[in-house]
Amino acid sequence: QVQLVESGGGSVQAGGSLRLSCAASGFSFSEYCMGWFRQAPGKERDWVASISGGSITYYADSVKGRFTISRDNAKNTVFLQMDSLKPEDTAVYYCATNTWSLACPLAVRVDNFWGQGTQVTVSS
Repeated sequence: QVQLVESGGGSVQAGGSLRLSCAASGFSFSEYCMGWFRQAPGKERDWVASISGGSITYYADSVKGRFTISRDNAKNTVFLQMDSLKPEDTAVYYCATNTWSLACPLAVRVDNFWGQGTQVTVSS
């Protein structure tokens, strides 16, 4: 079955950097779009970035120029490099995919496959 396991979250001061990783298994990783989403306390889950199987990237306006999504198909892993972090980036970050469509970017859907999430906290 599809499994997504995030790692790399933590606490950092504003202006700092973090790199998130998501190890995927149970499907043909290189074919499918992968995405990162985030959810702050009391708010809805928001899309952050996506990368297609062919490594075309898409970003939310709020992170464009600061975050970089990438993938290593040999290691079935997707990354999110987060630079120039702001307190408003504080959230639980989730990795996601779906395996019924090759469409990219991903949207927030209850029937996506989701990881367990990793906390990112940015202090001012």
